[in-house]
Amino acid sequence: MEDWAAVQRIYKQTRSKRETARVLGIARNTVKKLLEMDHEPTYQRKVYPSILDPFKEQIIAWRCAPYDFNGTRIFRELKKRGYGGSIGPVYTFLRRIDEDVGLISSKATVRHESPPGDQAQFDWTEYEVQIGPRIRTVYCFSMILAASRKKAVCFSLKEDSDAIYEAIQELFEDLGGVTLELLIDNPKALVIENNPRSEEEIRYNPKALMLAKHLGTELNACPCYWPRKKGKVERPFNYIEEQLIKGNCFATMEEINRRGKEFVNKWCDEVHGTTGRIPNEHYLLEEKAVLLPLPKDRYMPKQMQERKVSPDSLVSINANKYSVPVKYVGKTVKFRIIYGFRIEIYDLKGSLILRRESECGKHRTVANAEHYEAIAKKVPTSIPQIRRDFTRIFSNGALFLSEAAKKYDQPTHYARKIMELRELYDDDVLDEFIAKAVKRDALDIKSFRAMLKESSGKGRKSAANALPFPDAQAVSVRECSYYEKALQEVSV
Repeated sequence: MEDWAAVQRIYKQTRSKRETARVLGIARNTVKKLLEMDHEPTYQRKVYPSILDPFKEQIIAWRCAPYDFNGTRIFRELKKRGYGGSIGPVYTFLRRIDEDVGLISSKATVRHESPPGDQAQFDWTEYEVQIGPRIRTVYCFSMILAASRKKAVCFSLKEDSDAIYEAIQELFEDLGGVTLELLIDNPKALVIENNPRSEEEIRYNPKALMLAKHLGTELNACPCYWPRKKGKVERPFNYIEEQLIKGNCFATMEEINRRGKEFVNKWCDEVHGTTGRIPNEHYLLEEKAVLLPLPKDRYMPKQMQERKVSPDSLVSINANKYSVPVKYVGKTVKFRIIYGFRIEIYDLKGSLILRRESECGKHRTVANAEHYEAIAKKVPTSIPQIRRDFTRIFSNGALFLSEAAKKYDQPTHYARKIMELRELYDDDVLDEFIAKAVKRDALDIKSFRAMLKESSGKGRKSAANALPFPDAQAVSVRECSYYEKALQEVSV
């Protein structure tokens, strides 16, 4: 068509077929042929005879009532009548017949909108994600409330049955309740057999049925190889990959879970394209109140492993050690690992003690200082640490240690005794008296306490933190040595 237009234009200028052929670099016969055409050329596909042509009328008859044969039956009948081709042309011709006679496409679907609280859809997919320094296969479990379209997600390093059961429970918790029905796919962890050609009922995994009973919902497996049945939960996976996964890296699995939940919750504040409503608002106004209540505890199909807490308050799990509060020292605790990365430690009554991400590698010890607060000494006993803390807390601390070293063999002994008084006095008050002690050469602890007593309680902390003293009536009949003895007991 471009050649035809060019020939028409150049020929009007040159009025010579030879010159037109030279300018365009084409043959004169081509110029002559194009000039003889009154209209621009169009593509004309050459029609070749088909091996199916002699049978087309019979195929149309078999496709329509009263026969309504499918493609395989028609192919078998054609072979009996001498057809020597493959089944491919038969199906191609049948698709054209279906369009002509108005048969309904196999892809036609009736959209189903569930009432609030009726249905949730559950599924998962996998992504390649950078977690820390490594690219790892991460599984994204997702659940959506069919009515409001409110969504929830969580991420795992495993897609085994334990991870699936845990994800279903976690996502229902994120959604704030349980629906009457849970629409699922057909993994072996949930469905043992779902034969569309059989009239037998679907066989569910016994553990999945126990999970459904625990939650108070009913499982509904969608037909095999029919993802549109649960299209509401299928469609968000691509959006999550494009908007959250691609181009991002995450330090830990806990971080991708936190950011993923924040991302989905923010997404649920946007108008949904199908319902025309904001999922979070729709959920709060109409669906949250009709959801079934969540069970008080989790369904755990596997028995948890036991460990005895060591004297240093550590629990050994997979060649690594993790601290727990010191009150559990010597006691037996239980633990489990879910999603392939999250450790949960429980006491024997089933109360959660600790939840954290497992360490990569082996022979590592993870200790939390808060777990040792009950037995931690408020004042260090290490001489170097006393020096560091005393000079850091008090601006006159270095001067005090320097002067005390001239008189005593253990200047840090007196520095530690002064630090013990922080429970009774503010740091700035003690710092002020440290300066006075250096000036008066009263560096021993008895002289220091005497100065504090002379101050009549100046800078003393509130009564809640102070030592209990006798009432006023008792003070009038007791000697001052009583208080000296009380202060000495505090310092011990």
